[in-house]
Parts: sequence; C-alpha cells; structure tokens
Amino acid sequence: MSAIKNILFDLGDVLIDIDFQKVKVAFENLGITEFDKQFSQMTASRLFEDLETGKISDADFYASIQQQSKTSLSETDIKNAWNAILQDFRAESMQKLTDLKQTHRLFLLSNTNAIHLTEVNNILQRQLGISNLDVFFEKAYYSHVVGLRKPHREVFDYVLKDAGILAAETIFIDDTPPNIETAHQLGFSTHLLLKGERIETITF
Repeated sequence: MSAIKNILFDLGDVLIDIDFQKVKVAFENLGITEFDKQFSQMTASRLFEDLETGKISDADFYASIQQQSKTSLSETDIKNAWNAILQDFRAESMQKLTDLKQTHRLFLLSNTNAIHLTEVNNILQRQLGISNLDVFFEKAYYSHVVGLRKPHREVFDYVLKDAGILAAETIFIDDTPPNIETAHQLGFSTHLLLKGERIETITF
C-alpha cells in the first residue's frame, strides 16, 4: 500500500460502536413496529434517506415518527430513541487517527444526520474530552450536509472532486459491503472492516 496517500473512513462501527438492535427496541417501545424494515445497516426507507440527505428537517422527522406511533410522543422521546444506536468511541482507533495524520491525508465520509452528529460530538466530548470530530480529519463529509449518501457513487465522486484526491491513491474503510463495492468500482483501494476488527490492526 505504498501508493496510498489518502484514507477515507466511515464513522459508525469503524470509529464509534453502533447498535442496530438497541435502536430497534427503543423505537418499538415507542410503538413503532418493525422498525428494522425502515432502518438497518442495509436498509433506509424514504424517511431515513431524506433525513440523511438533508431533504427534511429534524422537526419533519419527528412529526413523521409521531404520526406512525399509536402513543403520544415528544420530540425528546424520539430523539432519545434515535440516539440509542450510538454507543462508545473506540479510543484506540481515535488515537490511531492521530498517528496516521502524520503520514496520510485523512477524510471522513458518513451517512448521518444532524440529530446523530450532535450526539456523536457530545459522546466524543464526554469520552475523550474533544469537542468535534473534525479535528481528526482534513475534511469530514456528512451525508445530510452534502445531500448525498452511500452507497451511491455520486457521493464518492463528490469527495474526490472536493478534496482534490485520486481514487487510485485512496483507501476507503467501511463496514458495509455495498459501500465498499461502489468504492471498489470507482478505483479506490478498500478494506471491509469486519465485526470485531479495529482500524489499528490495519497496515497502511
């Protein structure tokens, strides 16, 4: 991998642990049945696609969930359930980013939304005393900000153009096979991070 100059990281289950079962249970406790058919590692309904590409506001999202539920829900109820997916940062992995910054250009590409990003930074502050994820990267690309979402190739094209980097000189690390497949087709080197694997074990 001597030709690799840039590393493009996913966020969830790469740098921070996430738990799809916990968010499923949290929403089902609010009266939203079969939540995993709307949102999972491989699935995003129109509502969640729109939330994660910035097409709807947080308020629109809350209102839609309120309409689905058979109980009376506050926005706080929904926010807490939605944030249940977020667990802890992998402290050793975050330290690895600091080390890698000395030798590579680092970027982040995350399918996320404003609600989650706020909580991600809250967790980062509580756990590591760092206020913002952006300190680890030359630039972070969030789907709800750029209006594009993995695994669609347009978001990778956007990152390449905006960052001024080449796919052939970039490795993309993600835990979701369809995202890896798109990046591979575009000429990136790729690494599918398997369950239990950590970025600090990868040789760059």
